[in-house]
Amino acid sequence: MTPSQPFEHGQQNEQGKTFRLAVVNAGISDPSSTKLLGDRIAQSVRETAERRGHSVRITTVDLRELLPELSGALASGLLGPRFTAAVDALREADGIVASTPVYKAGPSGLFSSFFQVLDNDLLIAKPVALAATAGTARHALVVDEQMRSLFAYLRALSVPTSVFAATEDWQDNALGSRVDRAAFELLLLMETGFEREVRGSSWRSYQHEYGSAGGTELAIDLNSDHMKLATGGSLKPRNSVIEGIDEG
Repeated sequence: MTPSQPFEHGQQNEQGKTFRLAVVNAGISDPSSTKLLGDRIAQSVRETAERRGHSVRITTVDLRELLPELSGALASGLLGPRFTAAVDALREADGIVASTPVYKAGPSGLFSSFFQVLDNDLLIAKPVALAATAGTARHALVVDEQMRSLFAYLRALSVPTSVFAATEDWQDNALGSRVDRAAFELLLLMETGFEREVRGSSWRSYQHEYGSAGGTELAIDLNSDHMKLATGGSLKPRNSVIEGIDEG
């Protein structure tokens, strides 16, 4: 399955739809406040979906488990089995919760490196809820200033509400309100089938890199002059050119 062939999201069941939600956690400690925040958003999505007659299947992607394969992925682009399973989980998901700790006034290197390795077409139109944790509220803008721009580059659809939790926020009811609001926004985008419609009806209007979707992302004319030369072939001289040479 390639990014240009979207998974059949939001499958129908007797009660409504069954959605797939992937939770990407870049926390490395155990227990991890970053994982706790991501799981809290996912649980809110599930509870909201159940109230609306749907069900949600949650897959957690713990990035620390990918550390042994990350250097190879960064150096060569070759993905190991765990990395491949993580990519498959994101591809098949109807929505994503992305949660990272903040280091040095930015998303963790593990978080950034993971998404930098991903195929640029993988997350096109994918609904994403963004979350971050830190020891101080001074890092609160990291989500909107850095994470949101990263996912905009990947052409994902970030929900309006971002969720940030400093140490003191865990005792504040306002955090729960933001979690529920972001979860509701994410579920609404999942319900609409926005990603499916974009990929089904507007895929070719996006700019794709050669080979970005396993070679299926572009309609390539292998018989064009440029492609013949690029593949080591040669061009047959046209009659008009030959005539011009003969006349000379």
